[in-house]
Amino acid sequence: MMKKILIVEDDRGLNDGLVYDLQEEGYEVCSALTASLALELFRMQEMDLVLMDINLPDSDGFTLCSRMKKRKDVPVIFLTARDLEQDEMRGFDCGADDYITKPFSMVLLHKRIRAVLKRAGGNQEQKVYSDGYLTADFDTANVSLDGKALPLTPTEYKLMKLFIDHRGTVLTRQMILERLWDVNGNFVDEHALTVNIGRLRGKIEKDGHKYIKTIYGMGYMWEGERG
Repeated sequence: MMKKILIVEDDRGLNDGLVYDLQEEGYEVCSALTASLALELFRMQEMDLVLMDINLPDSDGFTLCSRMKKRKDVPVIFLTARDLEQDEMRGFDCGADDYITKPFSMVLLHKRIRAVLKRAGGNQEQKVYSDGYLTADFDTANVSLDGKALPLTPTEYKLMKLFIDHRGTVLTRQMILERLWDVNGNFVDEHALTVNIGRLRGKIEKDGHKYIKTIYGMGYMWEGERG
C-alpha cells in the first residue's frame, strides 16, 4: 500500500521540490506551509510519516510535533537549518524519530525515510481486536459477537478492519471509498458505502454497544466500546 507523507515546510520552493521528488519515489504526498494547516490535515487524513521544519510562521516544529504525537504516534522527521545540539536534543525529546539538518542529500533523505517507515511498519495493523463483546481475529478472518460467530460480507469485513486499524481517527467518505477499491476493479460507490456502514452497524451495535461514530460534515470514526 502506498505510504502517505505530510510535508510541513514554509519555504514554498523547497516544499514544492520535496512534493515532486517524493511523488516520483512512489509516495502519496500532501503539504502545508503553516503549522495550523498541517495540524488540520493531520487530523483529517491518515498519515504514515511527517517531514517537518522547525521554523514555521505561526508556530514551531517542536510544539507541532508534540501535538501530533499526542493525537497519534506517527513517525516525524525534522528537516531544519537549526544545527545546534540543543535543538536536536529538543527535537528528539518532543518525539521526533529522526533529525536532518539543511542542506541535505535527497539520496540520504530517501534512505532515512525508508528506515523510519520500516521501524514503524510493525505496528500499523492490529491482528486481533477484542473488547469482551466484539472479537475479530484478522489472521483467520473470524469475527464473533458475545461469543457467537458473526457472519459478515467481504465488504463489511474490510470496512470493519479499516475502521479498527485506524480507530480514533476520522476517515472521510472519500478515504474509505479509496481503501475499499481493490486491484481487481471491485469498488464500493457512495450509495453502497452508506448501505454497508448501516448494515455493519446493525450487526455489531446491539444491546447498547456503539462502535462507529458519525462525524457530521467529515466522515466516520471507530471509537470502540465505551461500556
